[in-house]
Amino acid sequence: MHLYIPDDIFQASGLSREEIARELALLLYQQNRLTLGYAARIADMYQGDFLELLTDRGINIHYDIEDFQQDIDTLRRLGRLDHLRDNTLLPETSVKGS
Repeated sequence: MHLYIPDDIFQASGLSREEIARELALLLYQQNRLTLGYAARIADMYQGDFLELLTDRGINIHYDIEDFQQDIDTLRRLGRLDHLRDNTLLPETSVKGS
């Protein structure tokens, strides 16, 4: 699907087509209507660059426990967490005296 925006609207906004796409992506991400991946696609940016843009604009990154667990599952599938003990994310620590 393509979104048509007449040229006079672009002229009135003073923004380029790329800037309009980025602003739309930022708005929809901020409203929690799009994931980071989809918003980055609308903005035609790599996710890392979009994250940087979010930071520059002071927009909070949506990252909850479910997102964290999905990232952990992906890292496990890729074998990137094989060095951790007992399938925990934190190294074993000792507590001195109580």
